[in-house]
Amino acid sequence: MTQSNKNIFYITMIFAMAGWGASWVNAKVLSSYINEYEMIFFRNAFTLITLAPVLVFARKYFYINKKSLLLCIITSIVMIAYMKCYFLGTKYGTASLGGALVTTLIPINTFLFMAIFYKKRVLKKDIFALILGGIGVLTMLHVWTFNAAQIFTTENMYFLMASILWPILTIISSKSTKTSPMVFTFYMYLIMTILVSIFFVDFKNINYEGFDYIFWINLFIVSVISTTFATTVYFLGIEKLGANEVSTFIFLVPFFAILFSAIFLKEHISLSIIIGTIMTLFAVKILNNIKIRRK
Repeated sequence: MTQSNKNIFYITMIFAMAGWGASWVNAKVLSSYINEYEMIFFRNAFTLITLAPVLVFARKYFYINKKSLLLCIITSIVMIAYMKCYFLGTKYGTASLGGALVTTLIPINTFLFMAIFYKKRVLKKDIFALILGGIGVLTMLHVWTFNAAQIFTTENMYFLMASILWPILTIISSKSTKTSPMVFTFYMYLIMTILVSIFFVDFKNINYEGFDYIFWINLFIVSVISTTFATTVYFLGIEKLGANEVSTFIFLVPFFAILFSAIFLKEHISLSIIIGTIMTLFAVKILNNIKIRRK
């Protein structure tokens, strides 16, 4: 890939990360129209419609082996639980806190899971990073106020649970072999849609008449931009640039979530969220040996 093409792809990656950051704002807006299971259905339906042509164009097609299909079913169940926590957390809390807390805590929890269950070697720098990340998380949760009512809120518990569920989903899906990650994602969304349609969504009681242009704009962004577009660009980035280089762009997600929350939702961004986010991002950098500055 030439430097000119790389620069174009870098810009595309920034837009993809902005889409992921915006999804927290979209969920907050959509929570006033539909419940968590209805959001999963509508979001996945739009994603499947737009992701299918991408798979054909990218020549990924739809082949999946039996092992990957079984893993898809398991990850679909975990993903439904994650989406519920993600949605309800933003509904009762703020999109800025969710976007900052969950996206920075996920890689830290993933590292902990790998260290505990896969005997991953923990170095001194990793211990320092985990302590730094822990302090950052506690700062975001306003733990220094020593106010239990403010710390152990419903939304905080949803956010923390979401940050635990995603690493579980990641570890399970990593067991899939001989199946493209994009194809695996497609089937995961398909199975999720089927499950929530059968067990959780009451289509007769959905208030379709209340769906105005604000609803459709946010649904379009959270499904097409934040999911289909961002996920496709991310996977292409891994193929073209490598996982290490693409992973640096993840640092932009919490900042976009905070920025969009302040602009579109008029949320007050506390100093504790900003400081805590920076601390946890540095912790993630140390844990993953990410080099932000390159010659």
